[in-house]
Amino acid sequence: MTPKAWRNVVRRRKGCRGPHDEPPELKYVPECSIVTLHFHTNPAMLHGVIVVPCYNEAQRLNLPAMRRFVGTVAGLRMLMVNDGSSDGTAELLDQLAAETSGIQVLHLAANSGKAEAVRQGLLAACGESPDFVGFIDADLATPLEELPRFVEVLRRLPQVKVVLGLRLRLLGREIRRQRLRGLLGQVFAALASQVIGLKLQDTQCGAKLFRVNNPLRAALAQPFASRWIFDVELLARLKAAYAHDGLGDVARAVYELPLERWTEVPGSKLKRSDFIKAIVELAGIYRRYSWTKWPVPPAAEPMSQAVGSHSSGSTVSDREIHRAA
Repeated sequence: MTPKAWRNVVRRRKGCRGPHDEPPELKYVPECSIVTLHFHTNPAMLHGVIVVPCYNEAQRLNLPAMRRFVGTVAGLRMLMVNDGSSDGTAELLDQLAAETSGIQVLHLAANSGKAEAVRQGLLAACGESPDFVGFIDADLATPLEELPRFVEVLRRLPQVKVVLGLRLRLLGREIRRQRLRGLLGQVFAALASQVIGLKLQDTQCGAKLFRVNNPLRAALAQPFASRWIFDVELLARLKAAYAHDGLGDVARAVYELPLERWTEVPGSKLKRSDFIKAIVELAGIYRRYSWTKWPVPPAAEPMSQAVGSHSSGSTVSDREIHRAA
């Protein structure tokens, strides 16, 4: 169909009679066999920082994927947190940040565990005044390409403050996970839901996003008591902080997003025996946040001075921060 013939068809279908009444939202694409409708909208873009905790990940870091991601996704930056690595991870991250705009590095003075690395990274990210912050595992078991879907939930649903990745085996999805780990994860999620009073299907997926607000800063103000299940403790703190600020039940602000893809990556530091440790920590969370009332601390001050940005070969002014007390 020629452009002129196509315009005539459009006019007749739209009831246009004059020669210049072509609907502005329709565009003819001659190289395609399908007519594309362009609805000219200009949604407000959200800006955020994704924290990636790294400890001795030199052999597993997918640097090309990270470069591609920040180069193609507008509004998203990455903060790599080196948790006292001793295998060359620090040097790799410094090189990555020096060569890639949109990637920053935060070096912790000593290994303090994933929970503290994530907390320090989120606090530093909040200092950048973004709309949201989040974290994802360094092995990219959750592909970076999933993150724009998380952001879209926040953009589309203003009432949602927390987006959690959900590893659910649905038709058309690629969720590759060991069956035993999957079963243990379901059991743990059921127990954790009872402890913190939120009906969650997956508490331990390593991809989560949060709108930056006072409840989040309060939840990050103190180091986590949990080493293995800090995700659950963070949600318990958010629930207490929302109630403290009179914002209602946090359950209405939480959104579980089924992932399109998730692949278990070999070399994980978690062992099956850690399930028992997680149950013990879950009991501690119940004691601190459900059995007794958690005293919500003041919102933590942003730690923007702890973030070092590598661009054009510049160096980090404050490369190290010491482990929080």
